[in-house]
Amino acid sequence: MTHKIGIISDIHATLKPLQHAIDIFDQHKVKTIICAGDIAGYGQDQLDDVINTLISNRCLCIAGNHDNPDDLRLSNDARHFLSNLPDHLALEIEGVSIYVAHAEPPNLQHGGIKILDPKGNVFPDRLKTWEEKLQQFSHDILIVGHTHQVFQQLIASTLVINPGSSYFNHSCAILDLPEREVELFALSGKEIVPTWNWGIFHKENALQQN
Repeated sequence: MTHKIGIISDIHATLKPLQHAIDIFDQHKVKTIICAGDIAGYGQDQLDDVINTLISNRCLCIAGNHDNPDDLRLSNDARHFLSNLPDHLALEIEGVSIYVAHAEPPNLQHGGIKILDPKGNVFPDRLKTWEEKLQQFSHDILIVGHTHQVFQQLIASTLVINPGSSYFNHSCAILDLPEREVELFALSGKEIVPTWNWGIFHKENALQQN
């Protein structure tokens, strides 16, 4: 029997793209939703609504580097939610072993699997590095976030999925099990940005202003 998993990450306290992702998951009859961290960050005015949406949709969430409650001004409910997030998940669904880490396994929240250039093409040398790092990784699927890069890539014997940031990359993903097929979806009426980061964003803005 097919089990569909909705995958989101790096919500950064922005409600609208999260709601769009949830709508897509509903339309595709997703059974499980996984969030790979960074629920908070970059403005907190919508954080309570974001957290309530995750809770009401029974999302399985882990903590990202922006989710440390000691660094944030929070309501009591939001503080309780973020304080109790695990730093990784290990699941088995339809006989498939799935591991979730924010940046990279086992539970790192910085660094991350950065294999794409600014246009979304794979760097061969970076891919080779990660093939070596994941050679002994024992899970079938690895779900990560953090880097604001959107990809599904077989690395060594593990399918690595980064759905990108629902806010910055305008993206989410659905994983079909046991087939291990991944489909990406654009959010908020925008095209998916394969690679997004502050450095490129500020450089492009500076060039446009000159």
